[in-house]
Amino acid sequence: MGRSTVLNHARAAFCARDWPRAFDGFRNADTLAGLPADDLDLFARTAYLTGHDDDSVALYERAFTAHLEAGETESAGRSAFWLCFLLMGRGEVARAGGWLERARQSGIPERPDCAISGFLMLPAAVQNMHANRPAEALPVFTVAQQIGRTCRDADLLALSSLGIGQCRVLLGDVAGGLRTLDEVLVAVGLGEVSPVVSGLVYCAVIETCYSTYHFQRAREWTHALGRWCDDQSGLVPFRGQCLVHRAQMMQLDGEWSQAMDVALLALQRLSDPPGQPAMGMALYEQGELHRLRGEFTEADAAYRSAGMYGQEVQPGLALLRLRQGDTTAAVAGILRGLGESSNLDRPRMLAAHTEIALATGDVAAARRSADELDALTRTQDAPALAAIADHAQGAVLLAEGDPNGALDRLRRSGRRWRELGAPYERARVRVLQGRCCAALGDDDAARLEFDSAASVFHDLHALPDLRELRVPTVANAPNGLTPREVQVLRAVATGKTNRAIADEFVLSEKTVARHVSNIFVKLDVSSRSAATAYAYEHRLL
Repeated sequence: MGRSTVLNHARAAFCARDWPRAFDGFRNADTLAGLPADDLDLFARTAYLTGHDDDSVALYERAFTAHLEAGETESAGRSAFWLCFLLMGRGEVARAGGWLERARQSGIPERPDCAISGFLMLPAAVQNMHANRPAEALPVFTVAQQIGRTCRDADLLALSSLGIGQCRVLLGDVAGGLRTLDEVLVAVGLGEVSPVVSGLVYCAVIETCYSTYHFQRAREWTHALGRWCDDQSGLVPFRGQCLVHRAQMMQLDGEWSQAMDVALLALQRLSDPPGQPAMGMALYEQGELHRLRGEFTEADAAYRSAGMYGQEVQPGLALLRLRQGDTTAAVAGILRGLGESSNLDRPRMLAAHTEIALATGDVAAARRSADELDALTRTQDAPALAAIADHAQGAVLLAEGDPNGALDRLRRSGRRWRELGAPYERARVRVLQGRCCAALGDDDAARLEFDSAASVFHDLHALPDLRELRVPTVANAPNGLTPREVQVLRAVATGKTNRAIADEFVLSEKTVARHVSNIFVKLDVSSRSAATAYAYEHRLL
């Protein structure tokens, strides 16, 4: 076949969204005689959509030069914008800035009917938004949106509207921001937007929905993205950061093994080129999954690696330390994280602080965090946030000696988690419901709750939660023993050594020895045999 025929086939494949065939066709045509500037742009987009990012960068560079040589400054500016977009996504900010400046110096007209002038405003606005300066970014996005409307450029309109929605969320107008994002996705669903922009919008909206605790909305758009991908052969829509959010949704859905696979894929894609900021997010998610499954050594390593990339490691690391019995580190870590938390991160920090404070017997501190969570639900209409707040309030009420009041809040939380399709979170609530029933003397109902939770924990391989199921509440434990101390006392009563106890609960021997010492003091005993006798007398076995 001649070059013209090969090129026509490549263009037809591009229009049909058969990306692998389009990529091969453009590559073959380029090898035969080189491509004109417009086809270099199409080839660059195709390379990006099939995951050939390095090829896409090189092709946009060639397209920019070819357009300039032909005197097509606006087309050159469009090529430069997408090149800048690609480089920023890879973490190559300095190189992206260089290309942006080169585009500006190439004679791009700055007028309201020139779409390219609007496109070239976006990178700086995106940087301001990601640097937590949404008030500076919003006016720029608004001007770009006006240019997009004037020029009837669907891609510019979608990208600028996306930025406006994200800025509104960051400025506290979550409902208004999400409405704007929904409107953008309607345009995507109608096919008004190019494939590259469509994939970007889907991933950004899913990320925003997840971070604002609108999990059902995030799930719906994730499924829509899946259908959109399925309709296009060979599409590689998920870049590293978007993969991380996909893993988070899978974790919520109870698909932990699949979530780990996706997190590992994110790490793989984010490793080239090295140094991408989203690496920290991927490593943190990996740490979360390890922690939930009781793989504490692996979790610790993942959190530490995430921290090296500048990722906030709380509340995950503090919750890990709590599971390991290092309550001092857990409290210090969560208080530091809480003090530095952003508006979007604060609910997760508050929920973790409530859990840690209760585990250490500081009910007053837990009450303060639970009440702040409750206050947040009055300003944000997000079912998941309400479920988190109800869970925290129920746990605190139980610790305060009000199991009836606790049950009311916990049942509300459980219903919300069930509606959201979050089995692990619902199972954790059922554990607390069981402890409320036990405190009220209804042992049959308590056992039903515990058995239901245990079944979910078993299916998920949530080993730490399975172990904790055997521990009575702090309020019911005699002599002020903490849940961990009750665990250790039971192990001592079965004749286990400190080394064996450390292996079972993934603790250091030093930590176990400290627990044993605390138990002796609280029970006013001086030997393991006396502690064992106490455990039998008080039916702790």
